[in-house]
Amino acid sequence: MDTNNEIRLRLRFYKDVMISSEVLSQKFAAFAKSAPTNYGIKTRGNHIWLNIKGSQKSYYSPDLHLEFEAKNENETHIRGLFGPDPTLWTLFMFLHFVIAGIFLIFCGIAYSNSVLNQSYTFDLVVLMLMVICWFLLYFIAKQIRNNGNDQMHELENLFAEIVAS
Repeated sequence: MDTNNEIRLRLRFYKDVMISSEVLSQKFAAFAKSAPTNYGIKTRGNHIWLNIKGSQKSYYSPDLHLEFEAKNENETHIRGLFGPDPTLWTLFMFLHFVIAGIFLIFCGIAYSNSVLNQSYTFDLVVLMLMVICWFLLYFIAKQIRNNGNDQMHELENLFAEIVAS
């Protein structure tokens, strides 16, 4: 998967395999019971979560969420979604909401000041700073994703290895 040409931060992939979803779930459950030391595996119905754990885990370590959808008795459609650690994702979402809130508040203040024929230069400066912060958050997230690129490929290889077993 070439991650450098993707604009979206949470990369996705789709795969069809000629194995039933029950057998796939059993393969992942069996692998989880074999106590892998470097990987965390959680299974819940047709959903599987793979992540890095132990000494290799860092703030930029990705998680892989797999969803199995049975196409027929012997074929399964797999949807994979790479994402950041849920704690980091929550922090980024919180920062986005704070920036959006400040942006909306200062839009209202700037409009009020313009209607009242008062200076609204400061309000426009704050609005521009919020736009710059949005772009900054995007580039920081992109850099975090690039840092976790090797681990993302490692999780993808682990997924392929379990499916092939």
